[in-house]
Amino acid sequence: MEWNEVIIDTTQEAKEAVANILNEFGANGVVIDEPIAFSEKELRFGEIYELEKKHESKNGVIIKAYFLDDENWESLNEKIIARINELATYQIDIGAWSISVKRVKQSDWENEWKKYFKPLRATERFTIVPTWENYQKESDDEMLIFMDPGMAFGTGSHATTKLSLEALQKVIRQNDTVVDVGSGSGILSIAACHLKAGRVYSFDLDPVAVSSTKRNRDLNGFTKQIIVQKNDLLKGVQFAEPVDVIVANILAHIILNLIVDANRVLKTNGYFIVSGIIQKETETVKKRLKEHGFAIVETLREGHWTTMIAQKRDSR
Repeated sequence: MEWNEVIIDTTQEAKEAVANILNEFGANGVVIDEPIAFSEKELRFGEIYELEKKHESKNGVIIKAYFLDDENWESLNEKIIARINELATYQIDIGAWSISVKRVKQSDWENEWKKYFKPLRATERFTIVPTWENYQKESDDEMLIFMDPGMAFGTGSHATTKLSLEALQKVIRQNDTVVDVGSGSGILSIAACHLKAGRVYSFDLDPVAVSSTKRNRDLNGFTKQIIVQKNDLLKGVQFAEPVDVIVANILAHIILNLIVDANRVLKTNGYFIVSGIIQKETETVKKRLKEHGFAIVETLREGHWTTMIAQKRDSR
């Protein structure tokens, strides 16, 4: 199997937005390489990563993403370019950005990043541990999430994942029914089980994400508690009873399409955690939530990112 390695040269301001566009279009691994004052580099997918060979950047940041080399690639590449150019309409400085593509073998990429994905304390309570690392708990109340993400879908250090974990810690109660929309590698579903949720439903439209969630679910011993299905958000999903918590760490415009169904399946006073929102989009999401019967009970922020904990007050 071969992959297209997409190399984008852009600005510090645009790096998060570009990375999310690449993830939105199904990137199987997104790396952000930038000059910073620390020994580590940032990665979106492995998310803490140190590159042995640094690409020279004219704009300040190099972003690399990996897409399967198939018959859909040329069309997908055109859409990616169009979406990145669109960022300027949101007053995001993308600079004199450039894009290049080269083919790589799966084994070359897969073996390389494994050398740098190390145990990560994502929050005060959660530590993400790659399966090939030997890690011992630092405290009795530390909860370990074991991960083998393959070539896709995150390992927990992205700000949106951290904020989602923190939000789950605030709202989940024992035996709650939790829905994880856009499960990716399954981190949030597994965290919900650690927090004593009774049943977790994990949905993702991408079959690779579904496989990744299932693999990590089983690695963590939650095979019976986490039900994983391929689905487009919550379209057509029916539950025997309203659910207690929904968490969606996706993108703002996708969250807007999810709100009506979230209200439909969530119990009154249940919680809807929305993450993956750039600060400039926060007010739009907040307004739409309020229009559909949700109250914002808490807002969490890190860098350019916002996560909101909304509570359903009435049905619409």
